[in-house]
Amino acid sequence: MLITNPYATSTTEEGREALTGALTQRYDVEAVPTTHRGHAAELGARAAEEGFDAVVVHGGDGSVNETVNGLLGAPDRTDRPAADDLPAIGVVPGGNANVFARALGVDRRTDRAVDQNFTGLDRGSRRTVGLGHALNRWFLFNAGMGMDAIVIRRMEEQRAAGKKVTNLRYVTTAVSSFLSKKYPSPTFTVEVPGHPAVEGARFGFVSNASPWTYLGPRAIRTNPGTDFDHGLGIAAATSLSASRNLVLGAQLLAGSADPRAAHLFRDDDVDRVVFTSSEPADVQMDGDYVGRHRSLEFGCVHHVLDVVCP
Repeated sequence: MLITNPYATSTTEEGREALTGALTQRYDVEAVPTTHRGHAAELGARAAEEGFDAVVVHGGDGSVNETVNGLLGAPDRTDRPAADDLPAIGVVPGGNANVFARALGVDRRTDRAVDQNFTGLDRGSRRTVGLGHALNRWFLFNAGMGMDAIVIRRMEEQRAAGKKVTNLRYVTTAVSSFLSKKYPSPTFTVEVPGHPAVEGARFGFVSNASPWTYLGPRAIRTNPGTDFDHGLGIAAATSLSASRNLVLGAQLLAGSADPRAAHLFRDDDVDRVVFTSSEPADVQMDGDYVGRHRSLEFGCVHHVLDVVCP
């Protein structure tokens, strides 16, 4: 099955048609464009039920997240098939950051990504990865509470108003969110087994892979030791101070292998994280705003999803 998102940031009608044609020349393919929010999840669930060998997604991280959630079913599902009994997921990037695909080694250039998927599909090459979960929903690479989720919310509002998603717009939105008092971020507590509770967190990232995101060609790694084969990474900051976070941000932009700051708690391999706030705080998962919540419990499941190896 080929799932395409006509509304993804960097896809074109011509490109989608070329991809569909290239796949149908080599394989028996059902190509379906998404038409509404949640459609990719519906298609992922159908692909699993009908026994497709693979599902290739041409879209952004949101489309891939939806597809995977549909394919696997909810994390609390008790009858989930083993990864090798489900369709493998292939990705041809079509969004802005394309974090999941690029973290797996998929080229962000469409023609090269298509070739990588062809090679993986022809050889039957699969890699089994673990995923994170919260709110009974899977996330592929990261989730967060606080300021990063506020930035995602504001970006979604701007996109809904017809403004194009660009790296520059993301950076300016992030900076203005940190500096403005118009976007308050409630404090919350971070609990990780084996560590004292972290009180007064202002924003927290939970990662299932590294990097946390990309800024253009540059990888931003909040938890450099986190990967798809082990536990979750946690990075939580207890200050919104511009000077403190500029120093931390400089480390992340420089690609530090061990980012540190007095106001930062970090662990690159944990099985469980709990965020608790006295008032609702903004939350995002895989770059998708999921509302305000007082409490979040994050977990992970190892070896749950097969992906097409590039």
